[in-house]
Amino acid sequence: MPNTETYNDEIVRLFLLAAAVWGIIGMSIGVYIAAELAWPALNFDLPWLTFSRLRPDHTFGVIFAFGGSALMGTCYYVVQRTGHARLALGNLATFTFWGWQLICVLAMVSMPLGITQSKEYAEPEWFVDILVAVVWVSFGVVFFASLARRRIRHIYVANWYYGAFIIAVGLLHIVNNLAIPVSLFKSYPIYSGVTDAMVEWWYGHNAVAFFLTAGFLGMMYYFVPRQAQQPLWSYRFSIVNFWALISVYMWAGAHHLMYTALPDWVQSVGMAFSLILLMPSWGSAANGLLTFNGSWHKLKTDPAAKFMVLALVFYAASTFEGSMMAIKTVNSLSHYTDWTIAHVHSGSIGWVAMITIGSLYAMAPRALGRPAMHSTAAMELHFWMHTVGLVLYVIAMWAAGVTEGLMWRATNADGSLTYPFIDSLIAIKPLYAVRFGGGLLVVGGMVVMAWNLWHTAADARARLIKPIKVPVPDPIPHQVPAPLQAPV
Repeated sequence: MPNTETYNDEIVRLFLLAAAVWGIIGMSIGVYIAAELAWPALNFDLPWLTFSRLRPDHTFGVIFAFGGSALMGTCYYVVQRTGHARLALGNLATFTFWGWQLICVLAMVSMPLGITQSKEYAEPEWFVDILVAVVWVSFGVVFFASLARRRIRHIYVANWYYGAFIIAVGLLHIVNNLAIPVSLFKSYPIYSGVTDAMVEWWYGHNAVAFFLTAGFLGMMYYFVPRQAQQPLWSYRFSIVNFWALISVYMWAGAHHLMYTALPDWVQSVGMAFSLILLMPSWGSAANGLLTFNGSWHKLKTDPAAKFMVLALVFYAASTFEGSMMAIKTVNSLSHYTDWTIAHVHSGSIGWVAMITIGSLYAMAPRALGRPAMHSTAAMELHFWMHTVGLVLYVIAMWAAGVTEGLMWRATNADGSLTYPFIDSLIAIKPLYAVRFGGGLLVVGGMVVMAWNLWHTAADARARLIKPIKVPVPDPIPHQVPAPLQAPV
């Protein structure tokens, strides 16, 4: 019997709105600092406008404000549909929304002012970190309490990924941010030297692993079958990939510290596990793409499906690239160059942003009680703006990175460097301008999405629709017959 309770989609709509707003803010800051690299005078000699101050705002704004809001909103949406039960602890869920938005505002304001731990992806100071821990634990309580009250005995695989993402990110955040406050705005980590570097990149890479991968795979495993209107290609395969991914990813962080003071054997362990990681990563990408077998015609008319398919292609490509870049001989060329920037953004703009955008387009009409988005043409425009911008960005940074790597290690017969460092900057400066143009297209696409979401919500308000009063469970993604859906 379908659940006759009203799903709590108010909290979903709040996170949907926040994701759209933070996406524009975070990516706009990224475009501005990209312009600063091409035209340095744009910092206007103001400390809080310099690249070093604004770059953490960009990463935090895109990863945690945009990505975090999207993950929490879709998590609350999916756990209700797959469990056929209303979200547990509604007041606590509301607290997680406002608490997370407060965290984002505090972090985004404090970091340009120089209030920072100076740790990659963990820049906010101790008072923000404590609030993150409180809100994150509350988020976990709401999620697992909602799972406990489900009316379906089976726990669908998307919830496995969401659960792992919640537990792992909480653990990573708390351990990496153990610090001793010395004032309201300053603290010092309890770790030092190489130990601090190892803990930081255990956290930093697993922030990628569990925040930017496991969480978004949870999103993918629900919305891809739902949009394709097909059962998941292989449910067994999804479970195998889950256990492989969470077992291997934890050990790969040392590949960020190649050719440093880190013990050589630790670097080798990071390289080996990074190569092994390719198998579950490609397994999930293949599972998602093969789910569209029989539904490829949807790509002609459904921009949300286009976003999802291209996201899976970029997930496969960026995970392959990451594994290859972890090989020491390849890393000797790519380390510290813009090739790393290309890799990060093919994953973040290609995989993370595109699966998020596709899922938001799929979820928004249902959460708002509308049959479809306000404008399919605007969705199509967004897809092409985002795709062209992404391709320009990544190709420019690939070319810049390889140019830098080759020029930096070119030597004369007497062992002296062939090129002064400034020559490499001059050589790649035009490519920085291309990156800026690509970023403008991506941000422009986000503005188009915000416009479309706003009008979709306005359509719902104009018709006095109260979203999803008697929800009917979606039959495609989460009903798992015995035997399971498809052979491996």
